[in-house]
Amino acid sequence: MTTTAAALTAATAHEPRPSARCVGILGGMGPAAGADLVRLFVQACTEFMQRRGWEVRDQSYPTHWLAQVPVPDRTEALNAGGTALEAPLDAMTAAAERLQALGAGAVAIACNTAHAWHEALQARFPHIELLHVARETAKRLQATGVGRVGLLATRGTYRTGLYETALAHAGIACHLPDETGRELLMRGIYDGVKAGDMAGARDCFVEAARRLMAGHGDVPLIMGCTEIPLALEDAPQAASWTLVNPGRVLAQALARRAYADWL
Repeated sequence: MTTTAAALTAATAHEPRPSARCVGILGGMGPAAGADLVRLFVQACTEFMQRRGWEVRDQSYPTHWLAQVPVPDRTEALNAGGTALEAPLDAMTAAAERLQALGAGAVAIACNTAHAWHEALQARFPHIELLHVARETAKRLQATGVGRVGLLATRGTYRTGLYETALAHAGIACHLPDETGRELLMRGIYDGVKAGDMAGARDCFVEAARRLMAGHGDVPLIMGCTEIPLALEDAPQAASWTLVNPGRVLAQALARRAYADWL
């Protein structure tokens, strides 16, 4: 066999099988969070290959699509209720239709609050596995034996009880911020990350976290909004805290679906 043929044979051995699942990410809530979930997904795929001793090559990553679409504000819709609840669902439906047309068999939603529409969206797309960020996070924490956590999130996420329900099923107590802490979180998300003021966002998130831990001890903190990790993870004040990034957990779950044939 020639050197070139041998190299091609070796390369082919590392290529994904044709049955590898195409997956998707439903983003745009906000755009930076959707882009970050793609980064976390690629990182999760790299780690998957490394654990199996594969050569990490461009051709070994699964096909994945990001649908970055403008989705009406989820917290505002939940606060308004009524017909306002249809607007985010309609926008997410349009994005999911595109991902389905592109062949995605599993989809991750790059917004925690948007999971208030998870059940309705899943019913519209029975042939797509729509991952659930709170359930995936609760399963991960349960496996580590964690008994109590604190939750940093949007008012919309608190309103739905998204994490409290998933964590309760896993036997994990969930502590929530007081009103001042919730206001700090919303300011950090909207006036901070969404407005491009990362330093201001970091200050808000750090103070909200400190207030929560002052009342409930040094518990692991779930960053239950995809924009919180963008400012909080690198904060010097948080170096000794246990931060849980549901986006990373979700990205790893999506990677497992993509590489399902190798599990």
